[in-house]
Amino acid sequence: MAARNSAQAKLNKVVDIIGQALSSEVCSIYLVREGLLELFATRGLKQEAVHVTRMAMGEGLVGLIATNVETLNLDEAASHPDYSYRPETGEELFHSFAGVPIVRRERAIGVLCVQHVEPRRYEEVEIEALQTVAMVLSELIANAELADDGPADSRVQDTGTIMLQGLQLVMGMARGHAVFHQPRVHVEHTVAEDTEAERQRVISAFAKMREQIDRMTGTAEFGTEGEHQEVLETYKMFAYDEGWIRRINEAIDSGLTAEAAIERVQQRTRMRMRQIDDPLLQDRMHDLEDLANRLLRIVSGQLGTAAQLGLRQDAILIARNLGPAELLEYDRRRLKGVILEEGSLTAHVTIVARAMGVPVLGRVREIRHKVNEGDLILMDVGSNSLLIRPTADMDEAFENKLHVTQKRRAEFAAMRDLPSVTTDGQRIELMVNAGLREDAQALDLVGADGIGLFRTEFQFLVSATLPQREKQQRLYKDVLDAAGDRPVIFRTVDIGGDKALPYMTRDGDDELEDNPAMGWRALRLALDRDGLMKAQARALLEAAAGKVLNIMFPMVSEPWEYEQARALVEHQRAWLLSQRKKVPVAVRYGAMLEVPALAEVLDLLLPKLDFLSIGTNDLTQFLFAADRAHPKLAERYDWLSIAILRFLDRVVRTCAAYECPVGVCGEMGGRTLEAMALIGLGVRRLSITPASVGPVKAMIRAIDAAELQALMRSLLDEGAVDLRARLAGWASERGIELN
Repeated sequence: MAARNSAQAKLNKVVDIIGQALSSEVCSIYLVREGLLELFATRGLKQEAVHVTRMAMGEGLVGLIATNVETLNLDEAASHPDYSYRPETGEELFHSFAGVPIVRRERAIGVLCVQHVEPRRYEEVEIEALQTVAMVLSELIANAELADDGPADSRVQDTGTIMLQGLQLVMGMARGHAVFHQPRVHVEHTVAEDTEAERQRVISAFAKMREQIDRMTGTAEFGTEGEHQEVLETYKMFAYDEGWIRRINEAIDSGLTAEAAIERVQQRTRMRMRQIDDPLLQDRMHDLEDLANRLLRIVSGQLGTAAQLGLRQDAILIARNLGPAELLEYDRRRLKGVILEEGSLTAHVTIVARAMGVPVLGRVREIRHKVNEGDLILMDVGSNSLLIRPTADMDEAFENKLHVTQKRRAEFAAMRDLPSVTTDGQRIELMVNAGLREDAQALDLVGADGIGLFRTEFQFLVSATLPQREKQQRLYKDVLDAAGDRPVIFRTVDIGGDKALPYMTRDGDDELEDNPAMGWRALRLALDRDGLMKAQARALLEAAAGKVLNIMFPMVSEPWEYEQARALVEHQRAWLLSQRKKVPVAVRYGAMLEVPALAEVLDLLLPKLDFLSIGTNDLTQFLFAADRAHPKLAERYDWLSIAILRFLDRVVRTCAAYECPVGVCGEMGGRTLEAMALIGLGVRRLSITPASVGPVKAMIRAIDAAELQALMRSLLDEGAVDLRARLAGWASERGIELN
C-alpha cells in the first residue's frame, strides 16, 4: 500500500503474497468495470487472460459473489451449479475455491478469490484474512479509480406514485412523510497508523454505547413486564458481549483503523447471516448489526440519527432493519409507522413495536431505493398496501378510509359487551389468538369470550436460552389471571420448521430441512424432546392450579401422537398429586387438525377428545401443496375454494356426529366473508386476532344462521366455483357489511 509503484503493480504483488501465505496455487482479483467483472490480477491463471477475461454480474462463482455480496468456500468448485468454465484462464486444474467480495458502500466493486489443486475447504481464519485484505484493497481500488464506484446516495428520479407490498408485522394504518433511519457511515480510511490509539477509541466508544443503551432501556415508555422487556435485556447482553469486542481488537491488531475493524467484524456477521436459514438466529444477528452501526457512528463522530435530530412532522421510518433500542429513540408522538427491507414476526423490533403500538410492514424490497426523504407515504398493514407519493385523490381516499375505520372501530367498541348471536338466536363463540402476556388485555378491550389459541412458543422464540419452567409457569398464570373466568386454550410449543431455535437442534443432524413446514416441528419435536414437553406440562398444570386447564396439541397426524402427548401430561399431573401439590380441577384435552391425514381417522380420535380446533393456515397449504408465503401461489391459497370448504364440511359433520366441539383458530376465521362461510358450515367457535373481533361480531349479529347454512349446503352440493362472489352477493342483498 505504501509503495510508490502503480496500483496495477500493487495488485500483482498482493495476489502473490496471498497465494504464498495460503499455499494456494491461484489467487485472483476481479474488478467491476463498465458493469462487468474483469480479471485484473492473478497468480496461477494464465497471464494472457488478465484484462481479457470478463463476465457478467451473476455469471459464474465470481459473478455470484459480486451480485450477492457474499463469501463462497467450496472444496469442489465444479460441483457448484453456478460454476462457469473459462478455457482462456487454464483453471480446469484446480478444485477448491474460496472468494470474498471487495465491498465499497455496501456494494461489491470486485472479488478476491483463491484456488487450490487439491479439494479442501479453507479454514475460517483464512477466510477472515481474505476479508480483511479485501477491505484494505477497496480503499486502494477506490482511490485509484480502478472500478465502477457509483454515487453513495443517489436521489430517486421517479416522482410518480408507486404501490408496494410486504410482510404484515404489526397491524395498523399510518400516514406520514418518509424519514431514513440512518445513512450508513462509509469507512474511508482502513489502515491504522497507531493500533493502540485505535484500540482506545474503540474502548471509549463501547463505554458510550453501553451508557446510551442502559439509559434507553431504562426509560422505555411501556411497562417493565412482558416479552418486550426480555427482548431489551437480550439486546443489552449483546452490547456487553466480550467476544464481540475481542474480535474487533483482533481486527485492529491486523492493522485496521477502529472504523475499519468494526466494519470488518460487521461484514463477517452480515455474511454469516446470509448463510443462516434459521429465522431466530437471523434476528439475533440483526441485533448485533444494529449495535455495530451504533458503535460505528460513535467512533466516527457521526452521532446524528433521525431520532436524535428529531422528527419535525408525522413520519414513516424507513430502514433496512432496526434493533429494538433504535426504535425506542424515536418520538412516539411523531412516529406513525415503520417500513423495513428485512424484518420478521419474531424479530425483536417487531415485538417492541407491537408494545409501542406502531404499525410495521416488513420485507419491502428495495424500499430505500424507491423513496426520497420527505415523500408522503400511506401505509395500511391490514391490506398489505403501501402507497408512495400518492395523488391528492388517493390521499383523500386514504383519509376517508382512516376516518371510516376509526368510526367503525367506535361502532365495534359500542357493541363490545353485546353477545355474538345471530338474528335467529344461534350463539357463536368469539375468542382471540394470543402469544404475549399483554395480549390477554385484549379480552376486555374487544369483549371476546376467551383465548382460543395461546401460542406458547413466543416465549421460546424471544429467549436466548430455553425458558426455565418457573418462567413459563409465571407467564401462564399471568394469562389465566388476566382471563378471569373466561377459558384459555394453551397450544403446546410449536417450534421447529420456520420457527427454529438456535439452542435446540436434532442430535447428530445439522442438515437444513428441504421442507421445514412438513418436517421436525411442533408435536413431533416435543415428543422427541420429551424433557421440553414435561417441563411445559408441569408449568401449565401448576399455573392452572384450582382452575380448568385447556391444552391443545399442534400438528397431530395420527391418534397415537395425541395419546402419547396426553399420557405425558397425565403422568406429570399424577406426579404433582403424589407431591401433594395443587393441580387443576379439570384438564380438557384437544388436538389441532392441520395435517389432512388426521381427517381420515377422526372416528378413532374424536371419542378421546374434549374439543378439536382446525388450523386453517397449515391445513390449506398442505391440502393445496401451495406454500402460503410463495407470492406466485397466492391465488391457489384460497379459503373459499370448493375443495377446502368441502373438506371442512366433512370434518364439522363428523365432529357433530361424535358430539365433539369444533372450532377454527386460523386466519380464515378472522376475515368476515370467510368467517360467514364457516358459520354456514356449522362452526360455532372462532378464534381470531383481537382486531377482527369487532367486524366479525357485527357480521354475526346481522345474519340468519339457518338461512346461511341452507345456502352453503346448496353451494357445496352444486360444486359452485364462484363461491366468493355468490356469498358476497348474498350478504350484499341483505345489507350485511363485510369489512
